[in-house]
Amino acid sequence: MDTPISALEGRWLFLASIIVRDNESFESALRRFKKVCEREGLLSEYRRHQHFEKPSERRKRKVLAARRKLLKKQAQRARYR
Repeated sequence: MDTPISALEGRWLFLASIIVRDNESFESALRRFKKVCEREGLLSEYRRHQHFEKPSERRKRKVLAARRKLLKKQAQRARYR
């Protein structure tokens, strides 16, 4: 599904792609492509690289993400007790 197109600074870049099925409408192919892009996180990656992010902002974002992940895990554990 992913095809590497080049290596930049040791990182591979991938293009999201789908194979259009026989007799598949454009709308359904576009819907499947959007799902692939969402699953691979392309839009969030694009938005994150749209503007320079200061190191302090990056640390703050990572701390908040870790806190959300911990709270989610605790909520799941509480559900099963």
